[in-house]
Order: sequence, then structure tokens, then C-alpha cells
Amino acid sequence: MNITIFGASGAIGQHLMRLALDKGDFVTAYVRKPEKIKLNHSNLRLITGELSNASAIEMAVSEADAVISTLGPPSDMSRKLRGTPVADGHELIIKAMKKFNKKRLITLATPALQSEDDRKNLSTVVPRILAKTFLPNGYAEMKKLEGIIKYSNVDWTVVRIINPNVKYKGQSYDYSFGDRPGKLSVSRENVAKLMYDAARQNQLIGKMPIVYNN
Repeated sequence: MNITIFGASGAIGQHLMRLALDKGDFVTAYVRKPEKIKLNHSNLRLITGELSNASAIEMAVSEADAVISTLGPPSDMSRKLRGTPVADGHELIIKAMKKFNKKRLITLATPALQSEDDRKNLSTVVPRILAKTFLPNGYAEMKKLEGIIKYSNVDWTVVRIINPNVKYKGQSYDYSFGDRPGKLSVSRENVAKLMYDAARQNQLIGKMPIVYNN
């Protein structure tokens, strides 16, 4: 499988990149700072660009069987954040996918992005309240991304995460579609595993699983 990863230099992106390469896939890693990628592999191709670079994004997705974005809004509350670069970048990614007739998109979000399957429980309500209160710019970005994804006409899966800072100790993952409570933490490794698995699972198309450590 040919997999294009946006945000490949981030923590989740690097786990995903190594997992895909270990499985024998061909990986195109789209990064802003290629020096952060220390891995050399015959199946790895690096493309350097900003999220606003439409031509570089087109090059990255042109041969992809699946496009996976591990990009998320910054969560540093000390910075005055403006704009919605991740959501805007997704618009360009989806536009490029449509140009080359590419259908499969897996992306990352938080439960601030709502699913039709959601019911009121801790994993759907608390993250949304906290984001609206403490991360208004990130919340606005999630809501914009929600509209872009839902009306994109691609085969999307949105993997939603809560507190992706838990150390990995060999746990497997589980997920909820928001219709039942889930644990409020997950390791970055398990986020990467679900995103990778989602590329091969048609039952996750059009779904927004909330992933957590099992």
C-alpha cells in the first residue's frame, strides 16, 4: 500500500511512519522540517512543504492509496493562536485527492468535533467543554474541520483522541463511536495503530472513533 502521511515529523506521525514501513508499505511523508525525520528507508519518500503549498500537497497525494493526517491544532494555552491552518490545509488535501481521484482519508481530531453517533458521556462532553473554555482557537478549528470533512465526499475516518500523552506499556487499543463511554487517555502508539488499521477497515469509513488504551 502507498500511504501519504501529513504531520509525519510529529510524535504520532513518526510512530505511524515506522509502523507502515515495518509492514512493508511505501510511505510519502509530508513535513515542514525534514531534518526532524532521522529515518532512512528505501520505501520512504520525503516531501517538504507548508500546509498552504497546493502544488506540494498534490505531489504528496498523487500516488496514495490512503492519505493519513496526524495534524492537530496546537494546544499551548500560553500562545495567542490565530487562524485555522490545519483545517485550511485539509481543504487543500481534499482538493488534491479529488483531482487525482483518491478516496481514502484518515485524519485526527478531538471530541470537540462531533459525530452523529455521539451520546452524552464523559468522553464526548468533557473534552468539548474544556476546549471551548480553554482552547477557543483550537475548538474553532475543530468545528471548521468538522464541516470540511463531513461534506468532502471522500471515504473519511476521523480518529478522535483525548490526552494522547500516556506512556505505552504494551496495551492494546479499543474505541467508542461516542455512543458509549471511553477512557479519557490514550498512548500515541495506539493512536498510530488505529489510524493505520483504519486504512484497511471499510467499517470505519464515515465514522469518528474515540480511541483509548484497552
